[in-house]
Amino acid sequence: MKREKTNKLPGSFGSEERSREYEVRVKKAKKLHEQGVEAWPAHEPINATCTQVIEEYIEGEEPHEYAIAGRIMSIRLHGRTAFAHIQDWSGRLQVYIREDIVGDTAFTFFEQFIDIGDIIWVVGHPFKTKTGEITLKAKKFKLLSKCLHPLPEKFHGLVDIETIYRQRYLDLLTNPESRGRFLKRSAIILHMRSYFDQHGFLEVETPILHPIAGGAIARPFITHHHAHDMDLYLRIAPELYLKRLIIGGFERIYEIGRCFRNEGISTKHNPEFTMAEFYIAYQDYHFMMDFIEKMLKTIAEEINASLQLPFGDITVDLSKPFTRLSMKDAVKQYTGLSDRDLTPENIDETICKKGLEVSKKTSWGQKLYLLFEELVESKIEQPTFIIGFPIEVSPLAKRDPENSNIAARFELFIAGMEIANGFNELNDPFDQAQRFREQATLKAEGDEEAHYYDADYILALEHGLPPTVGAGIGIDRLTMLMTNKTSIRDVILFPTLKKKRE
Repeated sequence: MKREKTNKLPGSFGSEERSREYEVRVKKAKKLHEQGVEAWPAHEPINATCTQVIEEYIEGEEPHEYAIAGRIMSIRLHGRTAFAHIQDWSGRLQVYIREDIVGDTAFTFFEQFIDIGDIIWVVGHPFKTKTGEITLKAKKFKLLSKCLHPLPEKFHGLVDIETIYRQRYLDLLTNPESRGRFLKRSAIILHMRSYFDQHGFLEVETPILHPIAGGAIARPFITHHHAHDMDLYLRIAPELYLKRLIIGGFERIYEIGRCFRNEGISTKHNPEFTMAEFYIAYQDYHFMMDFIEKMLKTIAEEINASLQLPFGDITVDLSKPFTRLSMKDAVKQYTGLSDRDLTPENIDETICKKGLEVSKKTSWGQKLYLLFEELVESKIEQPTFIIGFPIEVSPLAKRDPENSNIAARFELFIAGMEIANGFNELNDPFDQAQRFREQATLKAEGDEEAHYYDADYILALEHGLPPTVGAGIGIDRLTMLMTNKTSIRDVILFPTLKKKRE
């Protein structure tokens, strides 16, 4: 008679039944302890992964003996034989257990104490079943870790969004697509590092705890160092430390690391995120736009073997040259507004007609940026470098040599998301000090995102920062783009969540 251990279909395995299943498994673990059997013993050596066993099998040759370990994802009992699928990080492998091979005691142990979700160690030889599936015939096995909770049902994997984010380990165990997505995220970072290395960059590490919050316009997280009795800030960007290293003579550098911004959570924002920030001395932002375009195309080819990226309802085309468009022209193109609508005399009325609010103290450049941010950003689907940023919203960027009211800066937008931000670095210490003072005034007036005055950074600039261009790329959003996920929480293993309701 065939008996199958499996979880039930959606809706049939409620919290009460899961609670009963938990109690049954706890009793099994206690009974093992009473019998002197460890339910969570020390490790056993393995010599292969599940995928290796499958790939190395050659029909007709004397099979090797393999020792593998993994989590049981299914069990089928047929009289005194059993089939189980074992899953490790490489994939799945079927295991065949026969009473006349492992012995009566061991087989009875398997029947009575082994459940789906348990981690076991198996030693045996591979063979091919009548259906053509490569299977490991067990010579012996051992329980390595008892799973006390039933796994989500096997037919649909984990589908509850709240559980996916709060218990990511269950998502990874039961959803192959999720595992593949996070493997792809790691591959994106790997290929990005490789690209930097191939172009002569040095990877560096800079502090995460900053005495002064800086490097971007954002509200920081604050902590306190008790030994020195001083407040510190989790970095919002590594920028100012990286530019100190350029001053120190490292002319091509990059850092990939966590940044923290004490702001809202959305499908595109997480307070804790990963950024790649990189700098090149003796180049400008036009060079950097070319560099980033080539890098993203290279990564897409390596990761997806295509420059056509499906994303939600659209297909992003990376094969064509990326568009370059000034912020003012972008506002006109995407909103239908005219030059007259955007003049200093008319822009306030234009903003009001669009249902937006702006302070009377706000400059024309800040008003233009408001229109762009609120009405245009989300509409830019295909790769577009936005240039011509107002200098007022670019406190660390060098002025454009042909127009002192705008910054030599760009932001790359794809699929309605900012993917990269870069600019010629401001290296005039007097200009930088003045902009810091202006930012400090804004902060004193209540702007929590305004930049602090950083006297130590000014001192560094006074030693001479060479002409330099820098940029940052959001790894999380880039992963969203490369994996066709419209929520940032789907590409961060453990996203920030609201406190769980009791």
